[in-house]
Amino acid sequence: MKTLVVHCHPNPDSFNHALYRTALEALQPRHPVRAIDLYAEGFDPTLTREERIAYLDNPELIRERVKPHVEALLWAEHLVFVYPTWFHGPPSMLKGWLERVWLPGVAFLPAERKGQLAKSGMRHIRRLTVVTTGGSPRWFVMAIGDPGRRLFTRALRALFAWRCKVTWLQLHDMNAVTDHDRTHFIARVSRTLHNI
Repeated sequence: MKTLVVHCHPNPDSFNHALYRTALEALQPRHPVRAIDLYAEGFDPTLTREERIAYLDNPELIRERVKPHVEALLWAEHLVFVYPTWFHGPPSMLKGWLERVWLPGVAFLPAERKGQLAKSGMRHIRRLTVVTTGGSPRWFVMAIGDPGRRLFTRALRALFAWRCKVTWLQLHDMNAVTDHDRTHFIARVSRTLHNI
């Protein structure tokens, strides 16, 4: 399965970066893989005034500026996101990537009238995997409705193939986890991705 791995963390020495390396190592022997490390490449997540004005009427303006990312997204059948959960969602860099790459005519076709949903442009995505970490305890994340998970597994997932399979791997309580917890989670990520 053609797999796009998108990583978002500013520190190459972080645990999150170790998860990214683990994901690549587990996937590459079995699947064609493309990787995007947003911080390493210096991706610009800012949707400019010019781009916002052109967003619906001339999305090609932005598409040309992020062309390799659009091509990777259209190529993929499996999306893997590796990132830390900050303030109950993805880092702003990753949110900006979604805003600048998942464009009209790429990820969706805008609704034509009031009350109508946008049409998907990504039914080719058959699998979604998210590997994330977060500082809050699991019980608190559940109590507030798990907003980060809902973004990926409900809102974005709605654009994918009808039977798209979803795998969510999250390590909670990051500020208090032990070496054993981290080792166990890396092993879980490796095993899960290797078996896809």
